[in-house]
Order: sequence, then structure tokens, then C-alpha cells
Amino acid sequence: EVQLVESGGGLVQPGGSLRLSCAASGFTFSSADMAWIRQAPGKELEWVAVIDSSGAATYYATSVTARFRISRDNAKNTLDLQMNRLMTEDTAVYYCATVRLAKILPPIHRGQGTQVTVSS
Repeated sequence: EVQLVESGGGLVQPGGSLRLSCAASGFTFSSADMAWIRQAPGKELEWVAVIDSSGAATYYATSVTARFRISRDNAKNTLDLQMNRLMTEDTAVYYCATVRLAKILPPIHRGQGTQVTVSS
């Protein structure tokens, strides 16, 4: 059974930082392309950052480029998202997901999500 468990969300002020982590199990993590996706209240799912199975290639949504960094550790089966210079528009539930690089959404699998709230 595929399990993706996110952690690290919370309340942060604008301009602050958070680091999200995802623990993966139940599949061959080192063969899976992975992503962080998010959903803000009243909005559709949006992909934020994608990383290929080896970690060599990363892709970012325009709205987070130069602020967020996705990384993975295939030895530990973990996926991380470092989020800097957070803005109120980044408020959303963030999900760790397995994806296809050719078509990121909808994801193949996703976790339960972790809430990120950016507010003063």
C-alpha cells in the first residue's frame, strides 16, 4: 500500500520560512517522480514543485521559483520542500504526491496533506 505522510506545516508570518517533509513507503521511491502540490481554499489543485526519480531534474511553478526548493533522499525515502519568503498567497494544504512528468495533475497518489497558513 502506497503511503505518503507529510509533516512540517503550520502558521508562519509573511516573509518567513517553513520546511515540509514527506515520508514515503509501499512503493519503490527511487523509481518515482515526485511532486509537491497544493490546494488553497476554493481553488483547484496546483502543482508547486516536481523532482524526477533521480533528483537530477527539478521544476517549479512560476509563483514559487526562487523561493521554494524541492529535494529528495532516495536512501531514506523522503521528499522535502524548503519554502522561503512565504507570502499570504502560499496559504494552502500541501500534498506530497507521486506523479507522471508528462502530466503532473492529477497525481497518481497523494498524502493526507499538511496545512500551511501564512498570516500576520
